[in-house]
Amino acid sequence: MLDVTVIEDAEAAAAALDPVRARLLAELAAGPASATMLAGKVGLPRQKVNYHLKTLERHGLVELAGERRKGNVTERLMRATAASYVISPLALAAVQPDPDRFRDRMSARWLLALGARLVRDVGTLVVGAARARKRLATYALDGEVTFGSAADRAAFIAELTAGVAALVDKYHDGDAAGGRPHRIVVAVHPAVRPEAAGAPASEEAGEVRDAGGPRALTGAAPADDRPENHETAR
Repeated sequence: MLDVTVIEDAEAAAAALDPVRARLLAELAAGPASATMLAGKVGLPRQKVNYHLKTLERHGLVELAGERRKGNVTERLMRATAASYVISPLALAAVQPDPDRFRDRMSARWLLALGARLVRDVGTLVVGAARARKRLATYALDGEVTFGSAADRAAFIAELTAGVAALVDKYHDGDAAGGRPHRIVVAVHPAVRPEAAGAPASEEAGEVRDAGGPRALTGAAPADDRPENHETAR
């Protein structure tokens, strides 16, 4: 089972978003189960559960884990193909966000469009690497900082922009034979408190309140040096 997988197909996304099927996916992410076992947990007849499982299986969201005999009946044990799922903007290709339509580094909606493109592109790379049974080298950096004022945040962003620009100027080689372009996305946004997740932000624009103190940046070593960070087909 993968830790996370990407749903790019619109019909598969619709199947996963159905409340009953989403509940079945959650149950099967915890371990293999038959339609009979699931029926009692979700409060539906076994035949109805079987119908939903076949739909999920058709879209590659669940798979056969094994079979077992129960009396004169052979039960199919199903399992989720991943512990969690991410729906790519490709599932809504006609209306997916396009950050190239406008560029406003201070716009939260542009940041959202960038994030959507990140999900789309990395999702496509993960799916392609799995199909080709090749490794995918990636790197991510995550952290949290508490600013004492909006002025401090502005100064931080200015220095961050200059620093990243200097690194790009230093290492970019558009004429390198066999060189492969890499996309860089750096984001700064107010931290969302766990209890406020899913609720509208209450902070006023320009203010970043204490979210628990400063935290050092965290990030794995580049995936080229960490085999366990490579995405491989399973």
